[in-house]
Formats: sequence, structure tokens, C-alpha cells
Amino acid sequence: MTNGAGCDKYIEATGHPAGITQGIEMIRKQGTFVVFGTFSHETTIDWTIIGDQKELDIRGSHISPYTYPLAIDFVNKGKVKTEELVTHTYPIDDFKTAFEIAAKGDAIKVILVP
Repeated sequence: MTNGAGCDKYIEATGHPAGITQGIEMIRKQGTFVVFGTFSHETTIDWTIIGDQKELDIRGSHISPYTYPLAIDFVNKGKVKTEELVTHTYPIDDFKTAFEIAAKGDAIKVILVP
């Protein structure tokens, strides 16, 4: 998709360590790498790639660290019906349609299934 140049911005939102290493491979030189995911396992990367080879701008981003206990409590007490949050599911090959639906605001949560 980028003819080998790499993406301008990479947003890691999965929380899976492989998302970090994948992003480092995919992002272009002097790109912006945003870490949004919450990780339960450590990941390691070669900082030489970040600083010397690609000169990346790395940003940490998160909603609010104080919202999780409240959200978990709401789910546990049944105040939030989580099954209603996923409104659309598409196979990964239909990613363009999924993105269009999400961009129009016609969905709450869109999931791509590999």
C-alpha cells in the first residue's frame, strides 16, 4: 500500500506485544508511533531502529487511568450490556466496508475477523 515507504502514523491499540514489533517494521522513517494499547506482557524492541535508523516520534496515549475500575464495575453489575456494543462484524477482506461504516458513524464497534 505504501510502495515500501511505510506508514506515516502507526497506532498500536491491541495491547499485544507483537503490535509493537509489527509497527516498528511498518512505519516510515520519521513517522509517528502512538502506543494506545494496554499490555499484560513485556515486549522488547531494538532502540537503534527507533533512534538511529527511523528517527521515530513516539507518543503514549490513553483515555484515563481512573475510568477502568468504574467501567469494570458497570459491566460486572450488568449496567452495561456489552453484547450490544459490537454492532458490525466483517471478515478481514471486507476491511474497506468496515472502515466506511465506522467512519460514517453508523456503528458503535466494528470488528474485523481474520
